[in-house]
Amino acid sequence: MMINTNKNQPDNDLIHHESLIHYLSTLGVSKDAIGQVQAQFRAMNVNAGEVLLLQGEKQKYAYFIVSGILKACHYGNSGSILSKEFYFQHELCFLYCSWLTQAPAKYQIESIEDALLIQIPLEQLSHADWQLAKIALLSQQLIYKEEKEAFFLLNTPEQRYLFLVENRPLWVNTLNNIQLASYIGINPVSLSRLKSRI
Repeated sequence: MMINTNKNQPDNDLIHHESLIHYLSTLGVSKDAIGQVQAQFRAMNVNAGEVLLLQGEKQKYAYFIVSGILKACHYGNSGSILSKEFYFQHELCFLYCSWLTQAPAKYQIESIEDALLIQIPLEQLSHADWQLAKIALLSQQLIYKEEKEAFFLLNTPEQRYLFLVENRPLWVNTLNNIQLASYIGINPVSLSRLKSRI
């Protein structure tokens, strides 16, 4: 897997895409503030398997997903792959800890299918007129982290799978067994057995 060095801008101008403006507006960024910096946003097509952030590198950008799916994963020395998170349409993908600490990324961000993205410089979240967005994102992440901790600590693998079936059907219908199993914390064979029992 290689980082895309030719991030071609798509034919249609996604910088003014209404879904991005709506997303940022819901976070508290005014349309004027968005307009002042939209020249820094970059629309890009990426292919399945393309790396957007290498594990161990410093993170500079967030990615708003117009279409496609991204994932954050960790590659172990033994060749193991741990899936931290999956990101879907109209979500913002970046690593919070790396952003807040400016430390090298512990995870890699890559596309698991062809995707249409808008690249946003993370430094934007430090600007005064984006502070409401920063607080909103941190609040969302704190709630999500608490829920994810409960997901793993308080549930068996079967309960985790059933939770995804009920609450995240898009994940179950879109991700393959390897991807789902790595998120649930079991191997694909165990997930197949689990599915056949339910």
